[in-house]
Amino acid sequence: MIQFQAGSDQPQVVDTMIELTRLSSLHRAIVAGSDSLELYLALRQRGFIAVATTAMCRMARGQHAVGLIAGQNSPAAIETALAQIAPFLCTSAAMAVLIGSHERGFGLKVRSRLEQMGFRIEAGVRCPQGLVLSAYRQGFGQMQKAA
Repeated sequence: MIQFQAGSDQPQVVDTMIELTRLSSLHRAIVAGSDSLELYLALRQRGFIAVATTAMCRMARGQHAVGLIAGQNSPAAIETALAQIAPFLCTSAAMAVLIGSHERGFGLKVRSRLEQMGFRIEAGVRCPQGLVLSAYRQGFGQMQKAA
């Protein structure tokens, strides 16, 4: 769960995700995971109006430039969230995933799943809430056409 810092209205993890994905108010973003509502509200408070959760969107059309996942504490839960969010992302999307578990090999499982989806890990930043991985996919549309 995203924890709010004492004396602050905004969680540090949200700031980290915004910076790593280079999210701007012009981008459409989609959030997933058990903390998706908290993340959605935190983004809306910051002025990001083109934000939605996977539950809010009716049709997955690959139109979101940024995907954010928070609140998942097991590899299976993150894989489920990744599967839910993938149809909503465009071919050159950015992704940030909060990994809260310190289980050995957990990050490697998430990394391999992201790579299977056409993402390349760019950075990982340690926060009090866990590790935030950022990844980008480029040329994914060409890979899909070839397959």
